[in-house]
Amino acid sequence: MAATQRIAAGLAVTATCAMALSGCGDPDSAGARKTGSGEKKASAAPAPRNAVKLIGDGSTAFTGPQPKLPRPERLKPGQRPPQFVVFSWDGAGEDSQRLFSHFRKVSKANNATMTYFLSGVYMLPEEKRKLYDPPQHNTGSSDIGFNDVQGIQDTVDQLRGAWLEGNEVGTHFNGHFCGSSGGVGQWSVDEWKSEIAQAKSFVTNWKTNTGLKGADPLPFDYDKELIGARTPCLEGQKNFMKAARELGFRYDTSGVNDQVWPKKKEGLWDLSMQLVPVPGRSFETLTMDYNFMVNQSGTTSQGDPSMHEYWGDQMRDGLLQGFDRAYEGNRAPLIIGNHFESWNGGTYMRAIEETIESVCTKKDVRCVSFRQLADWLDAQDPGTLDKLRTLKVGQAPKGGWASYLSARPAPAPKGVPGAPAAGER
Repeated sequence: MAATQRIAAGLAVTATCAMALSGCGDPDSAGARKTGSGEKKASAAPAPRNAVKLIGDGSTAFTGPQPKLPRPERLKPGQRPPQFVVFSWDGAGEDSQRLFSHFRKVSKANNATMTYFLSGVYMLPEEKRKLYDPPQHNTGSSDIGFNDVQGIQDTVDQLRGAWLEGNEVGTHFNGHFCGSSGGVGQWSVDEWKSEIAQAKSFVTNWKTNTGLKGADPLPFDYDKELIGARTPCLEGQKNFMKAARELGFRYDTSGVNDQVWPKKKEGLWDLSMQLVPVPGRSFETLTMDYNFMVNQSGTTSQGDPSMHEYWGDQMRDGLLQGFDRAYEGNRAPLIIGNHFESWNGGTYMRAIEETIESVCTKKDVRCVSFRQLADWLDAQDPGTLDKLRTLKVGQAPKGGWASYLSARPAPAPKGVPGAPAAGER
């Protein structure tokens, strides 16, 4: 079967689903199903089999709208906001640990979609490293290395499947240069544009660079798919955001925020990770595996084995505490970042998996990608978002959501000043 036929067949099987932001399932006899909150979702409609249009050398292809991408809906007056949770992965790629494929299964089992920030050099074979010309570094340099042909093929397979399942593919750029010596924190706007262009090039030319001419393409146009990123080590955000805005990006997640409702910065949604409690400690840390690790075993990823289970539990419980105070409080989206790494015996991968299993199936919770969250934010009344931003960390609206987000003030309860007297109407 030709590559375009295989992709088209896969799209038809996967089937497009247009619905509210809370997952996709089998339609009932009326052509729609009800969610736990009573919402209805449209039945799936198969993608046309002739929608595949190869781009460039066939590394990518236009296949129509992304399957299973939710349709954002504006909050109704007085409606409680859903609790969004975003799980995201820096430098996403499939290697011998098979963590990419594993978390795709975890995601599907728990009604979740995620964002995978692909490192461009993971799509470039080692023997072609000279194609990468990083800003302020020698040609062919990379602090995270490159890949081999099998690794690229495995990564492509995971990216293809992830996108067809409704997940997002962002970028973590290329060489992951941090620190003061030519690191991303010192890059100019033009240097960021060069880095972004090269990251796109490695994705859109992986067939040419690997020689895998007969392989199936990635089923998306990366120029349109790529709308957001996280910078290496969270450095260089200021100039990156200026470059990203000019290139049509819609969000950035390279900063540090409290658990409050997001706003735009430099024309992009600032969807940065947040500070959550570290159980048993007197401080908070960022919602990322690396940051928990540094606060537990220092910069070494192979700390005391006798502490591995405790450290994983500590991260899981910290994330759950952050979730609970948003879920019961201001309903601010919870933004979580991770790496496909087995640091400290894989304890952080366990912590994330248990967090996903704990929160993503709860009522009113929507575990979504950054794209889906940005779509929802764009669909809201700006005045509603302004009001949501007045709520502090963990602060539920006084008087309840129906009154707080009502188009007009809720009537005063009986028996309080200003309320109708008994018998009055």
